[in-house]
Amino acid sequence: MSTNNLDDRIMKHETSAQEVLEPVDDGAAAHLPGSSIPDVSLISTDGEAVSLSAIEGRWVLYIYPRTGRPGVPSLEGWDMIPGARGCTPQSCSFRDHHAELRALGAKVFGLSAQSPEEQCEARERLKLPYQLLSDDGLKLKEALGLPTFVAAGLELYKRMSMVIEDGRIVKVFYPVHPPEKDAETVVGWLSGRA
Repeated sequence: MSTNNLDDRIMKHETSAQEVLEPVDDGAAAHLPGSSIPDVSLISTDGEAVSLSAIEGRWVLYIYPRTGRPGVPSLEGWDMIPGARGCTPQSCSFRDHHAELRALGAKVFGLSAQSPEEQCEARERLKLPYQLLSDDGLKLKEALGLPTFVAAGLELYKRMSMVIEDGRIVKVFYPVHPPEKDAETVVGWLSGRA
């Protein structure tokens, strides 16, 4: 497929996440395995503050740049940023694999730098059975050195997933591509540990 044809299809929103620019592993998450989860509290979509360091047992934290809203244009240049597209398919993949993840003993949380209101809208619209966390102050970036990028003047998280066990990061998936396969990849990895 020619680049011009792909550009035209992107502009018309006729592409899948697999057809857009694939993110490259820039090494920005290599320091995370073995790290302790910091004492950071974030607002969840149920309105409660969640202290990440207080979450017990095994859990998955998937991190995404931002979820688009129907009828609202994407940020300027969004579709041409490697790894930016696919937040809704990623979230839906964790929704669709939620029962498997729970059976493997893992709680699930999604996180972006969007506001609590935007996170609530996405959770309700996508019918997600787990909480989304708002890190609109980029607290986790500061505490863990998570990778970010800037789009339309907004600093946003790069897409990744982490498995945490008893407060320690045991596995990092970065970069995540394609986004709609993220939960399936995590389930496969966890199944191998069972």
